[in-house]
Amino acid sequence: MKWRGRRSSRHVEDQRGAGSGLRLPTSGRKPGGLMLIVLVIVAIYFGADPSQLLQDTTQPASRPATSASGDDTLAQFVGVVLADTEDTWHSLLDGGDTPYREPTLVLFSDQVRSACGMAGAAMGPFYCPADQKVYIDLGFYRELQSRFGAPGDFAQAYVIAHEVGHHVQNLLGISSAVHGRQQRADKVLANQLSVRLELQADCFAGIWANHAERSRDLLDAGDIDEALVAASAIGDDRLQQQAQGRVVPESFTHGSSAQRMHWFRAGYASGEIAACDTFAITRP
Repeated sequence: MKWRGRRSSRHVEDQRGAGSGLRLPTSGRKPGGLMLIVLVIVAIYFGADPSQLLQDTTQPASRPATSASGDDTLAQFVGVVLADTEDTWHSLLDGGDTPYREPTLVLFSDQVRSACGMAGAAMGPFYCPADQKVYIDLGFYRELQSRFGAPGDFAQAYVIAHEVGHHVQNLLGISSAVHGRQQRADKVLANQLSVRLELQADCFAGIWANHAERSRDLLDAGDIDEALVAASAIGDDRLQQQAQGRVVPESFTHGSSAQRMHWFRAGYASGEIAACDTFAITRP
């Protein structure tokens, strides 16, 4: 990707090193019995792990480690990609019934508190409609390359564009409509609706790729292939095969590798929202 030297979004919130937000005093003094009880109660109330507080009483106080330079470069990259998604969705939505409102992207490490609850890095990047924020632990990108075999900066950009796609769904009222249907559906149908929602976010990521290439010449040769490899690597069938040695389509929540690649291509080929109606077809 030709991302260096481009505009970075002002909507990136860096919470790396913040953990759960609970900190012991940094003066080096350790809490006494009553203070320790109060801190533990507060930790439990806010969903934090009180064992960390107990452990900290037996260890010297320390400051959060600063981010490695590699992660700082990734943070800059993420800001540029987010800015480019803003350009795409403003051009597509502004002037219509639902003008684009830019989401915030939160960088975190290990765990984070969102309006959707506490989340750990293990769950991967996610979008929270309640606060209209995208959350990502940059360590996921190392997993994307080493565990899932999907290297490349455009594979990383695809992940952001997919989560921004969920934000677009939220703005357009698609997410709330689907969640309402899921509450009235059985488990199988609810999973199918989840798949269709995720595949549409893949398609929206493809729309962004289309505009990034044709309007701003952001892509290098091979970038689309990197995105398709990433989409394939995190398909439900591939993940299930790796985890349990068998595939259970009825339990899919994001779509198969083939489906995810198909819908990314559909968005990339057209660049139009109308091409991404994953709910209007018999099978996703």
